[in-house]
Amino acid sequence: MSDVLTTDDPLYEELYDVRREAETMGNLVEIDPYPPIAVLREKAPVHKGFLRDLLGLPEHYRHQLAIGRQGYTALSFAACEEAFRDPARFSSHIVHNPMSGDEKSMGVLEMDGAEHRTYRRGLQPMFLKPQAFGWWRTRYIDEIVAAVVERLEGRDKAELNLDVCARIPVHTITRAIGLEGNDALIFRDAFIKSGGIRIFPPEVQKAAAATVERVLLELIAQRRAERGDDVISRLIDTNLRFEDGTERTMADREVVLNCRLIMLAGGGTSWRQLGITIWALLTHPEQYEAVRADRSLVHNAIEESTRWNPTAPVFSRLIMKDTELAGVPLTKDGVLEICLGAANRDPTRWDNPDRYDLFRPIQTNLAFGIGQHRCLGLNVAHAEITAAVNALFDAFPNLRLDPDAPAPFLTGGLEQRGISALPVLLK
Repeated sequence: MSDVLTTDDPLYEELYDVRREAETMGNLVEIDPYPPIAVLREKAPVHKGFLRDLLGLPEHYRHQLAIGRQGYTALSFAACEEAFRDPARFSSHIVHNPMSGDEKSMGVLEMDGAEHRTYRRGLQPMFLKPQAFGWWRTRYIDEIVAAVVERLEGRDKAELNLDVCARIPVHTITRAIGLEGNDALIFRDAFIKSGGIRIFPPEVQKAAAATVERVLLELIAQRRAERGDDVISRLIDTNLRFEDGTERTMADREVVLNCRLIMLAGGGTSWRQLGITIWALLTHPEQYEAVRADRSLVHNAIEESTRWNPTAPVFSRLIMKDTELAGVPLTKDGVLEICLGAANRDPTRWDNPDRYDLFRPIQTNLAFGIGQHRCLGLNVAHAEITAAVNALFDAFPNLRLDPDAPAPFLTGGLEQRGISALPVLLK
């Protein structure tokens, strides 16, 4: 087990501060977006204009390919679900980050049709629920969770965002691709700086990208020489079956790309959603006590947290042809913003949708998408959050928010949200 997992490191504060992350990305919003979004949704399920424009917020483009295009925003559950399920009209190619030679930059996230089916079919087995709650938990998650929680035993208080939520996902993912020891945070730091965020000078981004590429290629070379029980070994052996009948395994570039994608999704989404789930329970005492008494409710608690406050509330799609959605005309080459955060609070689908209520009947929500691009890693995220919540409840029966610390609050951008901090008392 790596030293950095159970010790303090300044990189945790640098890399796992939701507000700082949004400031770095240039998309911080200071308001609670849901009340004005509800007003917009009440007026119409789909609007012309990007969501930021509709809310009167400063311009920010999540994807380079969105710049200069006409924007539209879907807000109702029905409209968002329709858009997610129709890649022929609403393409994921919008997430492509232009590179030299038009090389893929976001893997299956930017693919549609036959290409997407081929790569998704190859990757899916590693992330199915039996693997998430079997291989992922026994190989990585359970040991990491146990070490993180044991580190807190004997303490009076903790800051769970940094002490628990930040640590479990990043070490799960980096160990799963073959990194050990303190390389986990160093690699994560380089990975974030390589992602095209404008606050970092071009030379810093270039150097960080070179570091990520070098580390991954070295790991791939090691695993090609001798397989291990890890993600890279599994990616190397993944058989891609194309619809023309040909088959092959992944090239090094494809393995690198998929490792980057797994790092991007697994290192950020689970961190923020775990914090949201814990915060939801700690601020709803009756539901907190019910989950402590009946751990089968942990699943409901997670599902409701993703509905109530999904960590990634907005996704974009490229409009492939002149069409309409919920009666609103959309022009080809425009961008549709799918506001799944609004869809998940649609009062035509959920009663009292702004309330966190784990006892409500479970219905499919859109926090992890739906259709062919439903999040590959959602089962791993569930496994991580389940293990963490149960371990905290077992170790600290008096766990509660610290009344003397600043109250936690949701923060971030429209595209990524999380908890400011989670100061708690443990005894």
